[in-house]
Amino acid sequence: MHESQPPPPPPPFPGEIPNNRQEPEKKPLVTKNLQLLLSEIFGFPAFRPHQEEVCRAAIDGEDLLLVMPTGSGKSLCYQLPGLVRGGTTLVISPLIALMEDQVAKLRSTGVVADRLHSGRDREGAYQTVQAWRDGRLDFLFVAPERLAVPSFLRLIEERPPNLVAVDEAHCISHWGHDFRPDYRLVGERLPRRKSTPIVALTATATPRVQKDIVEKLGIPSAHRFIRGFRRTNLAIECVEAPPSSRRDMVAALLADPDRRPALVYCPSRRETEELAAELATLAPASAYHAGLPASTRDKVQDAFFGGKLEIVVATIAFGMGIDKADIRTVVHTALPGTIEAYFQEIGRAGRDGQSARAVLLWSWADRRTHEFFHGRDYPETTVLDRVFELLKAAPISKDDLGSRLRLEPEVLVAALSQLWIHGGALVDPDEKAIRGNPGWRKTYTQQREHRMAQLEEICSYGGGRGCRMTALVRHFGDREDHGRDCKICDHCVPADCLLRRYRDPTPAEAEIMTGIVDLLGNNSGRTIGQLFRETAENRGLARKDFERIMDALVREDFVEIWSDSFTTDGREIRFQRAGLTRTAKLAGSPDPTGVQVVAEVLSRARSKKKSPRTGKVAQASVKTVLSGEQEEMIAGLRKWRLGEARRRRVPAFRILTDRTLEALVRARPSDEEELLDVAGIGPTILRKYGKSLLEILG
Repeated sequence: MHESQPPPPPPPFPGEIPNNRQEPEKKPLVTKNLQLLLSEIFGFPAFRPHQEEVCRAAIDGEDLLLVMPTGSGKSLCYQLPGLVRGGTTLVISPLIALMEDQVAKLRSTGVVADRLHSGRDREGAYQTVQAWRDGRLDFLFVAPERLAVPSFLRLIEERPPNLVAVDEAHCISHWGHDFRPDYRLVGERLPRRKSTPIVALTATATPRVQKDIVEKLGIPSAHRFIRGFRRTNLAIECVEAPPSSRRDMVAALLADPDRRPALVYCPSRRETEELAAELATLAPASAYHAGLPASTRDKVQDAFFGGKLEIVVATIAFGMGIDKADIRTVVHTALPGTIEAYFQEIGRAGRDGQSARAVLLWSWADRRTHEFFHGRDYPETTVLDRVFELLKAAPISKDDLGSRLRLEPEVLVAALSQLWIHGGALVDPDEKAIRGNPGWRKTYTQQREHRMAQLEEICSYGGGRGCRMTALVRHFGDREDHGRDCKICDHCVPADCLLRRYRDPTPAEAEIMTGIVDLLGNNSGRTIGQLFRETAENRGLARKDFERIMDALVREDFVEIWSDSFTTDGREIRFQRAGLTRTAKLAGSPDPTGVQVVAEVLSRARSKKKSPRTGKVAQASVKTVLSGEQEEMIAGLRKWRLGEARRRRVPAFRILTDRTLEALVRARPSDEEELLDVAGIGPTILRKYGKSLLEILG
């Protein structure tokens, strides 16, 4: 690894100005007529809902928090004000691909825009800095890490921006679904002027995240625009189904051409490839995940956009950046990790305004999978306590900690990483740690519990009672929404469900229904647990079957359910209560025996198939001794990793873990495609370090 050598120049960027030519002149606006600018610069005949009021507030110099769904046109809400206000707009964005896309689109309209990120060569970055200094840019896009570079801070202090846009602002918050530590300090690092408004934008932020964003950015009085979460053309259907039946259900669903084009989300790369192969017998279909070569992903995406592919099966973890207007169906074959992620993904359906459907296939087995990963990434506080107690003022290496504590390497790295994030440990690039702030427990415990609460929320949503769309709108705190049921989801119109089926209750179920209604008529507010014990448990009915009965009573407006809680030992315990609805009370003695219940979702038994290559080297199975040559490669990788860690001022394990290094030398990939097959290597690592890793392993 030759760290002193600059990387080779990247391929020409769309609209890039060669260094030997003069950059286009930044032209002043001749009008501030927003409608005219919208048409002449951006080519849109009219504003989308809520855009104009947001633009006018930003032009007037107000700090703003804008929370609007994907596809609602948030970018225009800083781009148009930035042009009207003049000067240069600084845009902070966490994704290089997003920066590249935005800059390309702005340049195509004649706007002078550029970007600074780790993928730029030195000459290109120098030209961009000079363009900022000379006032020749309308927009400059940077990553949050750029604000940690003193020379860049001096640059924007010398010539301040006229507007600051913080894109994907949920990354700022510990409570956001995609928290980035570098984003946390954006508010502290930004040089503030009263005349420079900040516009924070995100597609997914709950009220708690919204509050955290404005506090972290230092704009507590920001005008909040929480708009547009209700999708009137998107019907949502949630189906509890065993994993073994889901592929057949997806195939049955997408056999109808009217439900295509379709986007199917699966939890693993292997499952995307297997399901795509099966669906290809129905219609043109392909898998799309991070382990595929970039050229393959580009071909799949182009074919999908161009109509040559009707079905794309993708991993939940891999963002596709899909902007295809006519997607008719979005299917999830497993439970997403958060409601925020789920809403973003189903938001890709029906952007043309025509009817579309989102189908979620899930079960409590999915929850156990998420719990496993939660336990891996957020160890018990007692584990962190053990590590913290061993830390002193004198540095101790990670290896010494591991041998003294007898912790598995993965557990130790997770614990040390969390202590580092929450200030309980100061860890240098050499992975030597000293004791930090003892107050780490509070923020870590809050973060750990919050992640579990997010899992509770998505599980409750899947098995929830009530209008699906209204539940989402309430989750995001849309203050302008009317709050009425959508009239198209599985709760509102069960007869229109594509996969859920209903049947008449058995005599025993009908008797239990009557017992529930009678009990609530005499004593409203009983807990769900009490009702189960008093009406169903002694009859041998399983709790999940009792829940189906309660679902039916809620759906037919006999019963309403609300959340309650109590505190014990400093912990909040949540539960649910039930009561008769106003409609049922007015009916006097309501008879629920005709209410239908959800039938068990069944599918033909599937034969076991031999799983194809998963696309990852299984690290856990690696137990053999390394050869002498492999040991030399490990040493070379560790030396390179240490250099990168020192450059970025982070612990070495934040670059790549020891297990990933070992997997690399065992697999010894020779190209980028093989590199992506190694567990622990994804597109981001490939982009940042792929060339260096291949050189060392060559």
